[in-house]
Amino acid sequence: MQKPLIAVLLAGAFFTLDAGAADLLQVYQQALANDATYASARASAAAGRELSVQGRAGLLPTVGISGGITRAKSDTSSGIAQVITDPNGVPTGVTGGNNTYGTTKDYTIALQQPLFRWDRWQSYEQSKLQQSITQAQFAQAQQDLITRVAQAYFDVLAAQDTLASTRAQKVATTEQLASAKRNFEVGTQTITDTHEAQAAYDLVVSQELAAVNDLENKKTALQAIIGTPPAALATLRPGVTLKAPEPINVDQWVSAAESQNYAVTAAELSVEVAKREISRRRAGHYPTLDLTVASSHTDASRTIQPYKNTTNSIGIQYNIPIFNGFAVTSQVRESIALEDKARNDLEANRRNAALTARQSFLGVNTGLAQVKALEAAEVSSNSALESNKLGYQVGVRINIDVLNAQRQLYQTQTDLARARYNTILSGLRLKAAAGSLREDDLQPVNALLQQP
Repeated sequence: MQKPLIAVLLAGAFFTLDAGAADLLQVYQQALANDATYASARASAAAGRELSVQGRAGLLPTVGISGGITRAKSDTSSGIAQVITDPNGVPTGVTGGNNTYGTTKDYTIALQQPLFRWDRWQSYEQSKLQQSITQAQFAQAQQDLITRVAQAYFDVLAAQDTLASTRAQKVATTEQLASAKRNFEVGTQTITDTHEAQAAYDLVVSQELAAVNDLENKKTALQAIIGTPPAALATLRPGVTLKAPEPINVDQWVSAAESQNYAVTAAELSVEVAKREISRRRAGHYPTLDLTVASSHTDASRTIQPYKNTTNSIGIQYNIPIFNGFAVTSQVRESIALEDKARNDLEANRRNAALTARQSFLGVNTGLAQVKALEAAEVSSNSALESNKLGYQVGVRINIDVLNAQRQLYQTQTDLARARYNTILSGLRLKAAAGSLREDDLQPVNALLQQP
């Protein structure tokens, strides 16, 4: 038996794609280098690594130098000389009937070390939690990139399959139309067969235009991720065998999603941040205690009466809040409400992760069953097409029967390819929901593709 026409045409359509075609891992590497969304997440993670450093700074001592140089000049018509002093009683100049000049230099070196500042300690603990949140969000962005690349990649392959199938159907319909016209001219068929073939041809031309447009859109979507127009892509090998998820128990996947999903992890950390915020706000009622060390130096050597002074001091500075207009009480109530919000957000994330895990698990298993059924349907559709062609030749079938059989075969083959793509994608989404999706998980998927 000769190969079905659709198989020959599809093989010809993809022959050029295999030469120098980029596979899934190569496209993923392009996305790592060029995807703007991933680059933004990477920058956010880099910024987040500085949060704990900034939080710790509030617990460390601060050292500063302050000072100034003051030069005073005064004119007076009084003939009585008067000594000019600074606020500390230090002579800095003299005035009389002439101009008076005086210069004073002073500087202070001060150190302050917090001894008890509960709000700053809580801020430091929050900063460590917030840094962990940014890391969890970056890990989520890495998983999202994997699934987005795989989705865009297989969307292009699916669009290519649809276009190749449509063009194969166009060729077959063209042959049927030519045959119907010839048979009508010799009087062996009615004009109805010609009209049916013409209608089928016009329909498939319209479908071809839509398929071309859809393929360009899918390529554009992939280009938005990898930053450049995609080259030819490696295609899925025919007859590949897809594996069921391991473990095969959906409850284990759901449990992993509820505890290990990165969105859940970030939400759990956000709850801890909210708890710390309540304690930080309550610290507005607490006293503060700081150690202060200072050294001051004053130099008034350019005056009528030169003067130098150095003062060293060390001490404890405390502050006890008494009343602040109920601001702290209000802020505590606000923080308690925000903690409740964070807990509800956590519960929503857990439920969403569990739902995604269940849907993806069901998608993989349903997809496997669908692939098996469509593989059988492909064999049946191919047999039906051959039978209708033979029946048309001997006169027991009409043209429309052959056209319908062709259409059914092409649609079955397209549906089979899409079912395989969707099953693969559901497997990746299942691992992402459980927080276990890694770049290495693309290796077995990439092995299913036809290598250049």
